Amino acid sequence: MPYQGGKRLSGEKASKLGHLDVVNSALVNELIEQFEDQEPAQVESLANWEAIPNGETPLRLIFAVDGSKQTIRSDFPPYKELSFIKTALLRLDQHAIEKLDPVAPHPMALRDIMSDSAMYHATVLPLKGLSINGQSNYDAVRRIIFDSLQDQSLNAEPYKTLKWLAYEKWSGQQKSSPSFGCPHCEKDIGGLSFDQDEGACEHCGGHLYLTDMIGFHLEMSEDAAPESVATAYMLIHETLLLFTGIRFFWEAKKYSVLSNALFIKDGPLFLKGQYSKLVIPIRNFFDFAKQKGISVHVVGQEKTGAFFDHLEIIARNAPNNSLFAPSNEYIRKEIQHRPERAEPYGSRTNYGNKLFVKFDEYHHLVLSIPTGHYTDTDSLDVFLSLNRILVSLPPILSHRHECALVPVELANGVASLSSYPSAAILKVFADI
Repeated sequence: MPYQGGKRLSGEKASKLGHLDVVNSALVNELIEQFEDQEPAQVESLANWEAIPNGETPLRLIFAVDGSKQTIRSDFPPYKELSFIKTALLRLDQHAIEKLDPVAPHPMALRDIMSDSAMYHATVLPLKGLSINGQSNYDAVRRIIFDSLQDQSLNAEPYKTLKWLAYEKWSGQQKSSPSFGCPHCEKDIGGLSFDQDEGACEHCGGHLYLTDMIGFHLEMSEDAAPESVATAYMLIHETLLLFTGIRFFWEAKKYSVLSNALFIKDGPLFLKGQYSKLVIPIRNFFDFAKQKGISVHVVGQEKTGAFFDHLEIIARNAPNNSLFAPSNEYIRKEIQHRPERAEPYGSRTNYGNKLFVKFDEYHHLVLSIPTGHYTDTDSLDVFLSLNRILVSLPPILSHRHECALVPVELANGVASLSSYPSAAILKVFADI
């Protein structure tokens, strides 16, 4: 690797002729020819596409959640970093969406639909070079996360949802929270007692927040936090916003309204690493609702990544109005290209299984739909409320972007913090 340029001296330049020895290889030249071939590759797909079932009625109410993040860095060392985070939940009516022009919706029509229908949350996390009231960056971020989830502009509803999930309040039993590592002594804690917001470590007596159970502190050092903490906060808050609507209808016993609503998340139904502690309670909820005969319709849509790229290839030869559920074996071999492992894909991290759907030549989607308890089967029978979810998607397909859904587009418009000019504006305020 060359030396990088600094303030005094220029960087080291790479050799312009160093590649000549490489291309003398016959194997390298064959690979270059294949790389430069402009013809689309013909891929033999093992996907078993099935016709989309019909006969169901589209869901009337639609809730969509999305988030955005921008990290601002100071211009001079020692560098300071702040990460601005925004999430949004949008409520829409299927009949109102049907009145929109799918290609060029009128701005006033969008304004009317979105008036009084969106709620959003914004916060900022200090990542590096900043301190609050003499606290270390480590403790400051822990406290900010605890306070931010109790955002009073949202009446602390996402935090109530966190407690609803962590203590499995929907079950009617008084359970403790999932176990977690103490942020002070790192020893395992059995969890906080039912409905507690704060507590003390049973080993060292250190102060605990319920939000420590999620595990943000496991990525942080005493004086800095990586940007991945801000990303994780955004994803956690999106999940909590999504389940806030579900919790509201569930606690109010408005099961008929809940059974006629569709909840859409931008991105897969998944929480990775230490953040997956909430996955088991979420799966337990879906299984509990299934046993009670209460339909809960949740779907996540992936717009980028390995699954999206794979669908771009196999959808070429797939019939319209068809779907395919990849098994763990298919995901491992055809998408991840990994050796066999003891645990199947997503067994610890996913609360929804993958589903490929092709409606027509312009709309093919990578979806995640809950199954309750984890299963790696490719049977369509395991997906909860699959038919009603699928019949509800064609009326909200967008023609403004590739493979887009109108509610996710609108939620993104509320939550978006673009790189420019928004990031530049945030930096102006951060410098004050």
